[in-house]
Amino acid sequence: MPGPVWLILPTYDEAATIGEVLVGARSALAEEDLRVLVVDDTSSDGTAAVAERLGAEVLRRPAKLGLGSAYVVGFTRALAAEPEIVCQMDADGSHDPAALRGMVARARAGADLVLGSRYVAGGAVVGWHPARRAVSRAGCLYARAILRAPVRDLTGGFKVWRAEALRAIDPGGVRSQGYAFQVELTHRALRRGLRVHETPIVFRERGGGRSKMTPRIALEAAWLVPALRSSSRRDLPK
Repeated sequence: MPGPVWLILPTYDEAATIGEVLVGARSALAEEDLRVLVVDDTSSDGTAAVAERLGAEVLRRPAKLGLGSAYVVGFTRALAAEPEIVCQMDADGSHDPAALRGMVARARAGADLVLGSRYVAGGAVVGWHPARRAVSRAGCLYARAILRAPVRDLTGGFKVWRAEALRAIDPGGVRSQGYAFQVELTHRALRRGLRVHETPIVFRERGGGRSKMTPRIALEAAWLVPALRSSSRRDLPK
């Protein structure tokens, strides 16, 4: 029998979009034993209360502590419950929850990590200024070149993991925050020899909420990528 599927949603002032995301996820995974965990960084717009009214479990944090740490907390909570699959996605409407059905099916078909990709055939970015698209694409190309990674969308945050694969990469040991966190997760999976499958998604401009990107996070991504390459395999969990 298929096991539970957990969906982790970090939030920061996303009351305007969290409802649509939750409804869409439950529709896409209507046949699953779905558990939704919202990790909220003290949103001022009532995001946590909206999520609770809609039946999600909410973990309220006392400050804006960062995307990476939100996912680590969420992953730890999910893995303790012995799930089969753990999903992660944005709560601001950028990721289409309808894609979850196919991504979960792909994980069950043998992929350890299914990565929703903007930069494979069939993927796209909608609603961004061309300059922003160029910066995003350049960041992915930079990370791919430094890490010699076959994955085209290394900064992508729409992921579906087999629980055993997520445990194997030890997400609690990830050093980075922000978008570098997404790069490091995928890099760890690749270095572990896990089966990473990219599936095309359409990424849309956020429907609400506040950006989690800061200059510090951008600088962190720039310096951490070479550090990831230079780290030895001994740094990874055995």
